Amino acid sequence: MKNYPFQKIEKKWTSFWIQKKVFQPDLKKAKKPFYNLMMFPYPSAEGLHVGNMYAFTGSDIYGRFMRMRGNDVFEPIGLDGFGIHSENYAIKIGAHPMKQARVTEKNFYRQLLMIGNGFAWDNRLETYDPEYYRWTQWIFTELFRAGLVSRKKSPVNWCPSCKTVLADEQVISGKCERCDSEVVKKDLEQWFFKTTKYAGKLLDNLDKLDWSEKVKIAQRNWIGRSEGALIKFAVVGFKSPISVFTTRPDTILGATYLVLAPESAVIPDLQKKIKNWGEVKKYVEKAEGKSEAERISEERAKTGVELKGVKAINPVNNMEIPVWVSDYVVEGYGTGAIMAVPAYDERDFAFSEKFGLPVVKAPLIPKEQAIKQIKAKKTVEYRLRDWLISRQRYWGPPIPLVYCEHCAEALKRMTPKQAATKGWTKGEIENSGWIPVRAKDLPVVLPYVKNFRPTGSGESPLASLKNFYEAKCPRCGKTGHRETDVSDTFLDSAWYFLRYPSVNDKSLSKRNAFDPKLTKKWLPVDMYLGGAEHAVLHLLYSRFLTMALKDLKHIDFEEPFTVFHAHGLLLKNGAKISKSKGNVINPDDYIKKFGADAFRMHLMFLGPLEEGGDFRDSGIVGITRLLDRVWNFALNFKPGRRTGLSEWLNSSIKKITKNISDLRYNVAISELMVIMNKFSERPDEVTKKDFETFVLLLAPFAPFMTEEIWQKLGNKPSVHLKSWPSFRESAVGSGSFEMVIQVNGRVRDRVEAEAGIDAKEAEKIALGRPKIKTLLKGAKPIRVIFVEGRLINIVA
Repeated sequence: MKNYPFQKIEKKWTSFWIQKKVFQPDLKKAKKPFYNLMMFPYPSAEGLHVGNMYAFTGSDIYGRFMRMRGNDVFEPIGLDGFGIHSENYAIKIGAHPMKQARVTEKNFYRQLLMIGNGFAWDNRLETYDPEYYRWTQWIFTELFRAGLVSRKKSPVNWCPSCKTVLADEQVISGKCERCDSEVVKKDLEQWFFKTTKYAGKLLDNLDKLDWSEKVKIAQRNWIGRSEGALIKFAVVGFKSPISVFTTRPDTILGATYLVLAPESAVIPDLQKKIKNWGEVKKYVEKAEGKSEAERISEERAKTGVELKGVKAINPVNNMEIPVWVSDYVVEGYGTGAIMAVPAYDERDFAFSEKFGLPVVKAPLIPKEQAIKQIKAKKTVEYRLRDWLISRQRYWGPPIPLVYCEHCAEALKRMTPKQAATKGWTKGEIENSGWIPVRAKDLPVVLPYVKNFRPTGSGESPLASLKNFYEAKCPRCGKTGHRETDVSDTFLDSAWYFLRYPSVNDKSLSKRNAFDPKLTKKWLPVDMYLGGAEHAVLHLLYSRFLTMALKDLKHIDFEEPFTVFHAHGLLLKNGAKISKSKGNVINPDDYIKKFGADAFRMHLMFLGPLEEGGDFRDSGIVGITRLLDRVWNFALNFKPGRRTGLSEWLNSSIKKITKNISDLRYNVAISELMVIMNKFSERPDEVTKKDFETFVLLLAPFAPFMTEEIWQKLGNKPSVHLKSWPSFRESAVGSGSFEMVIQVNGRVRDRVEAEAGIDAKEAEKIALGRPKIKTLLKGAKPIRVIFVEGRLINIVA
């Protein structure tokens, strides 16, 4: 048996695909546009890692499949190269991030070319290219003008190692998601995007999306809608009441004290009444150094100080109750003040028990009666907070704003209404003195700064460049002070999918961030694949930005990704892949030894794409043997006579088609093995059409080999532009389907079910399965989602 000569063949067809632009659709003339996208990579110094290749291969197989089914598939690629991670690595190796970016770019594109994906190379982009971040800055100015950007002093997450602020979503269990350092709180004036204005829509739209359920659950939890009431507690001898948000107004008779967050503005207002001010002040200052995760941890012992001399009045029974400050209450949620009802709340009970506060098992009032009786205001609160967008680092797009003292003074002499009539925008009125750079003057180019390292002073290294920060006011022309912070790297990736179609047309790309006609034709993205770890970062930010751009009439849709699937996690011999464990998988080594086709198929054979799998070196040997068998069968192929084999093949076509559609590539590959075994057993019965059908079915998985075999069979390339094999439904039967059973978005079981069953029948079958019964432990489902003919998801 001859070994498949993958080096020679991969080089040949890579060159052919690029020269002939096989995978470069005509974006203007396409009749059946299908936008197939994977999350673009951060170009790490180590190069393309196996997780990247797993995602890219999974996405590419689906794209090739859809192309062969008659769609004009657009599968672009680019690099998400700005940000802290790239800058930290440059510091580590003693390089400059601006120069290092070009080194990693070259290496990444070399690797991306090597894996055999059907990329539309003419539309590639890099976020650190001024022609890209020009439009990132334009988006910032558009949101600013619309009043969706605000500057405010706020306790923010500060990473002492990265020396910059972090958004809440970038803090994982109290640690920086980039460097794993403990995050502390710091009071700084920062720029925020008003994501909270879209909290309701971000939550409500999730029900309409065809996304992985585990991602939707993560977003629901992060947005965190709570319906309740705003209750005002009068303070004895003080003019202003303390406002409290509660989801349980019916427990108010059991409220025995109030608790304020250490950041609460009420505390300094009450200073003159607080008899132990020194003790309170010391506690508040200590709380500032703690992370939010540490403060709200259920396991941590409760701490606090009573505001002696301050009493609030329960509005139902008029009882005077004490007021405390404790760091288990946070300012960002609700009003930063809670009414403590220890008889009905575990955290309040633990606090009361520690400090000897009364626990009153008072009767409950019906909610509506409570709200009416105390004249409380019905309200909805969200856990979601505004997106902290500014960073005190170097490697990112400069924020395109200039502070002008002259304009600030001019605004002081006008009411907001007068300013609006004179052409001042919402953002300029709300952020007095700050003026956005005009579109024609973008980009604000990131200058080369020799000493780019973060200072830790709360200012970006750009603040040291007088020729950068001294700038003309875009409105009045007088000398102003340019903003020296750069924007969060997640802004770069929150809109890149909009840019891809317009990159290649230079006349269009100079005029628009995204050409209106191309955008209308290709967007939203049809199929998006990426990691579930981005559920409350990239995906949430992209949704917010899309909604905002629609409201500003730049686009006509409000959800960016029609379908989103999260790929699973890869393990190596049962262990998580990490440098510390010494089990990092370098795709270069495997492709060099086994070829791209074998490596692609091995990754996809590990398990269903959405579940991941365990990478073991022994597994790739079996895939290599399969490809060698296919190769030798092709070399020795002589068309056979027509028999019943063709009818049998019809059933396999259906199975493979369905399993690719469901991203169960491992099952599709198993069926390809079955076909090859059958062909090897009965070679004299394999007709040319039978073998060509097999090659077409194999093509999405092994693009290089199938291109070569297709040509050897006397056909013109490219096999990837041919039609997907069809099957006769009547010949294979359609009485049943394999129903996937998920619990909270994770696949837990599969069962053969009768075709055409409704949601009620499907639920009955799923809940009756022993494995599901064990998992639920008698709990009733909160909700059930049934996708006819595919799956049922039990949310419990």
